[in-house]
Amino acid sequence: MKSKLMMAEVGQRRSGDCGTPFCFFQAKLPQKSKRRRSRDMTNQNPFAMMQKQLDECGAIIKLDPGVLEILKHPKRELQVAIPVRMDDGSVKVFSGFRVQYNDARGPSKGGIRFHPEETIDTVRALAAWMTWKCSLLDLPLGGGKGGIICNPKELSPGELERLSRGYIDQIAAFIGPDKDIPAPDVYTNPQIMAWMMDEYSIIQGKNQFGIITGKPLSVGGSLGRNDATARGGVFVIREAAKKLGIALNQARAAIQGFGNAGYFAAALLRELFDCKIVALSDSKGGIVNPEGLDPKAVYQHKTKTGSVVDFPNTSKITNQELLELEVEILIPAALENVITEENAPRIKSKILAELANGPTTPQADSILYQKGVHIIPDFLCNAGGVTVSYFEMVQNANLYYWELEEIHRQLDKKMTKAYQEVAVTSEEKRINPRQAAYVIAVNRVVEAMKDRGWI
Repeated sequence: MKSKLMMAEVGQRRSGDCGTPFCFFQAKLPQKSKRRRSRDMTNQNPFAMMQKQLDECGAIIKLDPGVLEILKHPKRELQVAIPVRMDDGSVKVFSGFRVQYNDARGPSKGGIRFHPEETIDTVRALAAWMTWKCSLLDLPLGGGKGGIICNPKELSPGELERLSRGYIDQIAAFIGPDKDIPAPDVYTNPQIMAWMMDEYSIIQGKNQFGIITGKPLSVGGSLGRNDATARGGVFVIREAAKKLGIALNQARAAIQGFGNAGYFAAALLRELFDCKIVALSDSKGGIVNPEGLDPKAVYQHKTKTGSVVDFPNTSKITNQELLELEVEILIPAALENVITEENAPRIKSKILAELANGPTTPQADSILYQKGVHIIPDFLCNAGGVTVSYFEMVQNANLYYWELEEIHRQLDKKMTKAYQEVAVTSEEKRINPRQAAYVIAVNRVVEAMKDRGWI
């Protein structure tokens, strides 16, 4: 049997710099990470934050303490060491994780993140949120997440491919189309998903398109996946605006984070509803123009310069100042823990749409709720991505691929139904929307656990 190091060398031959059939592959990575750990912002551990939110839910629904304790911990975890032959001939070992949080409702589903500051607790928290997200959207899936501690910007395309294939080599027995289906996340993309799918297919000795979602269209990917997270978020923003009596064509929006989700959210709000985008930001700073910004023009500027900063006819603004602008719609789409009990009293938006994971701390939640800010919680607002990933799974299984209009229609239907369920539960139980989302999601997971005889 080949050692992992030998397998890494095979990967090197597959993706040689020239003279091989695979040398034309180029991994296109985003220039900036969509998230950055910032310990000086908050000391909150994301997994501890999730557990606190779960404790609140448990108290509301009077959940049995033993069941709550089960739900506060991942069902299973895997940590792996991935040896990779670097371009200079040296061998470097990378640490990777895969967490399957709860699969009572179906196979685990969740992305794979490449990040130099990845931690097991972040992966655990995200796997948990994926569990609640899939349950809230009533998808027949559980929650999972994966990650590798690495800096993709420092890796060549060949090294990146060998790392991607090496990760799958290590976790292949842990995943499967009916067990755990990964997807792209921070610093991973359709090309990386294609390499991973191909490696798993090699191990299984047959094509296994259903093992991964977020793939290129040529190998079983789905239309509508690139803007799915933002489009789903825009659909629930539309529903929130209806509920609050806000005319979107007269509304102002500010978006913190101009990565994939932030860009598409801005573009879709402007394109579909003629909403005025007055402020945008990235890791280097932000820009504001009360008369409105053209997201596509700002994106072209960022592509050329590396940042939204210094876009013509705008004033500079910090990320913190952006959060406190007087706008109808505020969309944190980048960092976790950016809205805390310190700045929550200064938030002036009517709708807070959380496209990022965990942007609002539990302490800030209660402050915003008392202020009357309408929160669309993260695992509802950003559920469009996993929903279209589920559609991709369905298409792979049936070898029949949907038209884009059908994907948009089905996504709208799923997101709208979930939003309305959260709104009704929030009003009936007199709890904030995040608590309402947890109540719905956790109740469904617990019901499945009971029916299966786990508890």
